Amino acid sequence: MTMIKETLNVLINLAASDNQVSDKEAKVIRMIGKANGVGDSEIDVMLKNPQPIGNLDQFTEDQKFENLYLLVQLMKSDGQVFRSEIHFCEQIADKLGYRKGVVAELSSRIYSDPTITADRKLVFERAHKYLK
Repeated sequence: MTMIKETLNVLINLAASDNQVSDKEAKVIRMIGKANGVGDSEIDVMLKNPQPIGNLDQFTEDQKFENLYLLVQLMKSDGQVFRSEIHFCEQIADKLGYRKGVVAELSSRIYSDPTITADRKLVFERAHKYLK
């Protein structure tokens, strides 16, 4: 699986962690896919059949941060944050090499609306402190 598809799969698994992918979550996933050259039809197949999350060690530090950033943004996108979503984000953060506290740190700095961008340099620096 290519890295962008692995990222999309992680996001889809998060969206499905509360047993329902909301329209807003699906829209954000499609937007991320489209920005990275993955078409809606391919994303629809992925949404219907999420794959187990593979090994995330192959990501660079920048890619790990980007995955974490998108994950937290998606978690907040539907305006509701469920405990299951927080737990899922913490598990993925751990797989990406971060301590679990990074989710709370980033969540306080990342907006739910993908059109509002946080100061990525500042957020990256904050996240970096949580690397294992």
